[in-house]
Amino acid sequence: MTHRILVVDDEPDITALVAYHLAKAGHRVSTASSGPEALKAAREERPDIVVLDLMLPGVSGYEVLAELRKREETRDVGVILLTARREEPDRIKGLTLGADDYLVKPFSPAELALRVQALLRRLAAPAVAAGSTLVAGPLTIDRAAHRALLDGRELNLTATEYKLLVTLVERRGRVQSRPQLLETVWDAQPDIQTRTVDMHVQRLRTKLGELGPMIETVRGFGYRFKSMDRGARTK
Repeated sequence: MTHRILVVDDEPDITALVAYHLAKAGHRVSTASSGPEALKAAREERPDIVVLDLMLPGVSGYEVLAELRKREETRDVGVILLTARREEPDRIKGLTLGADDYLVKPFSPAELALRVQALLRRLAAPAVAAGSTLVAGPLTIDRAAHRALLDGRELNLTATEYKLLVTLVERRGRVQSRPQLLETVWDAQPDIQTRTVDMHVQRLRTKLGELGPMIETVRGFGYRFKSMDRGARTK
C-alpha cells in the first residue's frame, strides 16, 4: 500500500533529500516550505504522515503542529518533527503538543525512513474481531473502530496516545517499565528516549481528565493502569 507523506522544510536541500529517500521507500511524497503552505497541503491532500521542521519562516513548526492537532480533518495525522533543535525542552514541547516522534538534524535518511514505517504501523488499526471492546469504568476502548470514549465522549487521541492507552488498559494492574512501553508502543525505535514515554503519559493523563490518576507512576520503574473496583473487562 502506498502512503502519502508531506515533507515541510524551508531548506530545499533537506526537502529534496527527505523526499528522495521516502519516495525510494515507495511513498507518495509532497512538499511545503512554510507553515501556511503546510496547513493548506495537509487539509487538501490528507497525508498519512507529516515530516515537519520546527524553524519555518513566519509560522513556526510548533504552531503548525498545534493547528494540525486542533483541526478535525488533520488531528489524526502522524507527525514526525525533524529539526536542528536538540535541547530537551524543545523535545518536551514538541511531544506535549502531540508529535509522534522527534528526530534531530543532522540525521540518517535511512533512520528517518524506518521511523516513518514504524509510525505507519502504529497508525494502522489492528485487525481485531468485531465487538472487541475494553471497558474500564467510564472508559470504553473500541479496538475494532480504533477509538476511545470517556463517558460516551470520544477522546481526541493521537495514534501513539491511543496505542499507549490500549497497552496500559490491556495490562491493567501490571507495572509496565519504560523499556517495555518503548518496545510495544514505539517498536523499540533507535534513539527514542524514556522521556518520550513520560511526556506521552503526561499528555494522556490530561486528556483523561478525572480518570488521569488511574495511570499510576511506579517510581523508578514505569507506569500501571490501576484495576478498578468493578474491574476493567473485555467484551
